[in-house]
Amino acid sequence: MSAPPGPAIEIVPANEASWEELQAVFGPRGEAHRCQCQWFLIPASEWRQVSVEDRAQRLRGQTDCGHPEAEETTGLVAYLDGEPVGWCAVEPRVNYPRLRGSRVPWSGRTEDKDDPGVWAVTCFVTRAGYRRRGVSRALAAACVDFARERGARALEGYPIVIKPGQEFGWGELYVGSREIFVAAGFREVSRPTERRVVMRVDF
Repeated sequence: MSAPPGPAIEIVPANEASWEELQAVFGPRGEAHRCQCQWFLIPASEWRQVSVEDRAQRLRGQTDCGHPEAEETTGLVAYLDGEPVGWCAVEPRVNYPRLRGSRVPWSGRTEDKDDPGVWAVTCFVTRAGYRRRGVSRALAAACVDFARERGARALEGYPIVIKPGQEFGWGELYVGSREIFVAAGFREVSRPTERRVVMRVDF
């Protein structure tokens, strides 16, 4: 006999979540808390000069949490049984300065770095205690509709390739795994390194 299905994961644009709920996902300590999902948004030359508190305030402005009427937001928040359990960052690729300086998105491709129609999903966070329950997979799938509905003509991700038996920490898996992008309908368009791939869905 098969097990009954688990509770559904609900996903909303970040402005429909409260700031307290988003911070519950990031937690009070650890890499997600320290980063506040600003790694790709702050140039490397400025990173150490921006405090955790300032990073959090930048994220709060970017998401406009607690204002469901807001016309613009960035990112998605996932809930399980009413508890905030996950986050992913998704917005136009041109908004991420660090992607411009990384070889991962561009290696072997003739992409226009200034194309505002291409969006990117750069980061996943699953709250401690809720991992391995499909949260990142659900967020990756929801990103597709989120970007499409806001005018994107394509959406990219830059996940890591996981081989059987390999273990990874959050510091590596925050970009997501190739498998969750495949399940969401992305296709591989390049493999700039042995462990990193560029996944894309065109609308």
